[in-house]
Amino acid sequence: MMIKNPRGLLEKPFIRYLIIGVFNTLIGLSVTYGTLHLLAFSYWGSTFTGNSVGAIVSYTLNRKFTFNNRGRIFRTFLLFVLAILFCYVSSYYIGLKLVQLAGMMQFMHLSSNAAKDIAVIISTGLYTVMNYFGQKLIVFRETENRYEASN
Repeated sequence: MMIKNPRGLLEKPFIRYLIIGVFNTLIGLSVTYGTLHLLAFSYWGSTFTGNSVGAIVSYTLNRKFTFNNRGRIFRTFLLFVLAILFCYVSSYYIGLKLVQLAGMMQFMHLSSNAAKDIAVIISTGLYTVMNYFGQKLIVFRETENRYEASN
C-alpha cells in the first residue's frame, strides 16, 4: 500500500508529535538508562532525570512544530509542567506496578535490573499516549492548529 501524499502525513499533529517524540524519547531514555546503570540512580531518580531532559526538548519542539502555539510562554510552560508531572507519576507508577505484579504472578523471572528496564519501556509507552492528550487538550488547546484548520 503506497501513501499518496507523504507530506500530508506530516500535516497531522499526532504524526508530528510521534516524530518529535521519538527524538526526545531517545534523548530521555539515554539519560534514564545512563543514570540508572552508570550512575546508580534509583528507578524514580533516573526516570525523573531522563523525563526532565526529554520534557525540555518536547516542550520546545511541540510548542512550535506540533501545535503551532503562540500563547504565553509562562502559562503554557506551567501547564506543560503540571501535565507532564501528572503523566510521569501516573504512567511510571503503573508501569512499575505491572512489572511487579507480573513478577509476583511468576510470569517473569527477571533480575531487578531487567524488571526496571521493562518497567521503563512500558511506562514510556503509557507516558507518550497520556502526554499527547494532555498537551493537545490542556496545554496547547487555545491555539487553532494551522494544519488542522486547512484539513
